[in-house]
Amino acid sequence: MSRSIKRILSIDGGGIKGLFAAAFLAGLEEILSVDSWRFFDLIVGTSTGGILALGMGSGLTAGRIVNFYQMYGPTIFHRSLKSRILAPLFRSRYDPSTMRAALQTVFGPSTLEDSRCRLVIPSMNLETGEVHLYKTAHHQRFQTDYKSSMVEVALATSAAPTYFPAHRSETGPPLIDGGLWANNPAGLAVVEAISILGWEPDSLRLLSVGCPSTPLNVDWGRRHNLGTVYWGWKMLDLFLAGQSSASIGTAQHLGNL
Repeated sequence: MSRSIKRILSIDGGGIKGLFAAAFLAGLEEILSVDSWRFFDLIVGTSTGGILALGMGSGLTAGRIVNFYQMYGPTIFHRSLKSRILAPLFRSRYDPSTMRAALQTVFGPSTLEDSRCRLVIPSMNLETGEVHLYKTAHHQRFQTDYKSSMVEVALATSAAPTYFPAHRSETGPPLIDGGLWANNPAGLAVVEAISILGWEPDSLRLLSVGCPSTPLNVDWGRRHNLGTVYWGWKMLDLFLAGQSSASIGTAQHLGNL
């Protein structure tokens, strides 16, 4: 008996570089002549990828999300010369009120309940250090998340430390960028598909869309014995590369991909 194919979309974090992911998906929509939210059975996105996923869940085409990045990106990520020098030392680089205002123009009062497709959006609880997942009500166990506003979910998943302050959620705990543990959420997406939705591994088809990045280079031959100053600059790159590799490996192993 043939199994129905289940299509999963995973979108990485990456700040304003999410414009690349949105443009790629817009091109895919033109080729397939179908909106992304209609084509995929599950969409999982982290940080800027979470904003993309929420946009698709609200029924926007990827092309319209490209327009959002082009229109509001320069405003959200604008900093004066003074803030570029002082902000990284004493406060977050960007003003979350600018981000909130931009998101409200797109999502308005919509909640996860209004999503037209299944969504999983990762964040992290700053008080407990535990992962925090926002999900649409695609399983009978999920009784609360669907009441969360899309604006609040977007602010929580994209609250990258040093870039934006922690977001105080509607339910209380301060939340920060899901990229701290699932910047590449491909593995998370496959786990959700198999363990929660009960989809057969052989039925899964995963599209993992990343954001542009430079190749990892720690100059091991000359730098292996250096200390905090050098490794402080490289640690984030190492962390993201390792997490992405593990996530892809998890997805391939569990999903027979």
